[in-house]
Amino acid sequence: MKTTLALFSLLLLSTASLFAQSKFPPLDKSPLDMSYYPAGYPVLKIQDKASEPLVARVIFSRPQKGNRVIFGELVEYGKVWRLGANEATEIEFFQHVKIGGKKIKKGRYTLYCIPYADKWTLILNKDTDTWGSFKYDEKKDLVRIDLPVQKQPEILDAFVMAFERSPVGMNLLIAWDDLRVSLPISF
Repeated sequence: MKTTLALFSLLLLSTASLFAQSKFPPLDKSPLDMSYYPAGYPVLKIQDKASEPLVARVIFSRPQKGNRVIFGELVEYGKVWRLGANEATEIEFFQHVKIGGKKIKKGRYTLYCIPYADKWTLILNKDTDTWGSFKYDEKKDLVRIDLPVQKQPEILDAFVMAFERSPVGMNLLIAWDDLRVSLPISF
């Protein structure tokens, strides 16, 4: 009994010292976020209120504007951008869709962007699980589509992506600062 108690005490102390030595990384200034189509799908699913199947999910990091000039400075015109911060933005389709008239099979993809003052070229790329746009490979592009830039009346401090219903499927709205674009996706 004494041996069992001694072993248990030793195990407890070694486990406690392991946890005491573990450090968690600091909070990220650009938190990870995700949006679904249909909106709020996971909550609707657990509440048995989902009336349509899951079509897409986008996973992105939300950089903050702060007092910075975003487009043309922080995010340079004419250069590939990860479309957010940190890891490159990923989109997953749970059924086949069309973007720019091209059929896209269900699966996971990376979204990149080449911003210009009047348009953004959105890029759907087959490479996934990558950080930033440092390893971007144009040969892995599936679709490139030019989208007109729209001014919006409010300035958004946090980068945002969200889906909205459209007559032929959905639009992926992408906005930051005083600009936004809308990517049409049909299904």
